[in-house]
Amino acid sequence: MNGRVLIIAGSDSGGGAGIQADIKTVTMLGGFAMTAVTALTAQNTIGVFGVLPIPPDFIRQQIEVVLDDLGADALKTGMLHDTAVIETVAAVIAERAAGIPLVLDPVMVAKGGAPLIEEGAIGALKRLLVPHAAVLTPNLPEAEILAGHAIIDVVAMREAADELRGLGCHAVLLKGGHLPGDTVYDVLATADGQRVWDSPRIDSRHTHGTGCTLASAIATGLAQGQTIEAAVERARTYVQRAIASAPGLGHGHGPLDHAHPLRTH
Repeated sequence: MNGRVLIIAGSDSGGGAGIQADIKTVTMLGGFAMTAVTALTAQNTIGVFGVLPIPPDFIRQQIEVVLDDLGADALKTGMLHDTAVIETVAAVIAERAAGIPLVLDPVMVAKGGAPLIEEGAIGALKRLLVPHAAVLTPNLPEAEILAGHAIIDVVAMREAADELRGLGCHAVLLKGGHLPGDTVYDVLATADGQRVWDSPRIDSRHTHGTGCTLASAIATGLAQGQTIEAAVERARTYVQRAIASAPGLGHGHGPLDHAHPLRTH
């Protein structure tokens, strides 16, 4: 099956989110994961205790050497913490990877509440990277920041998904896990219209890294030649099963069970 996925994101020392979750996800779905690390974080299931940014020039070098030698069938971006990093990533993608589908996960806040992007960088993200995205995958708080207003229900989610598509991206998957209720809704908006998924909420505190995992799973599907809808369908199933069989580690928001396909098969 394969499919080469270049992940441009931050590292999570706790292994539940970020680059670590991305590599596990791509591998478990049969793809080949490559990385350009944008920041090192000292974090666990309780919170983020430190962030060490990687210089933009070195981020660029990581991307360039991977593309020059290994190539990529899809790109996935995660934590891009400041304007300089966003400008660098946008520039190198435009120069070296303009035709490669990009899954853009607009990582803004960690599960524990720590900010993962400077406030002034959000405008750069919208202006420079969102228009290049094959799929933009915001959760509800991220979508509210990008749209500039509250999103209070599924009707508002559908309106916001179309509104965010207006920023220039090909498709938007708006994730509704932050809405209250026993059912979780996700809205996919494309040029062909919308599809809404609904699934029973899994009552679990072990949801650290769900956004990173979902975006990487979608990127793997695109790298393997799937349609956006098929990639989202498989990614949602993968994440749901990973939450349901989470190993129960840590004292806070615990990690998922990324390796569940090994036991399933």
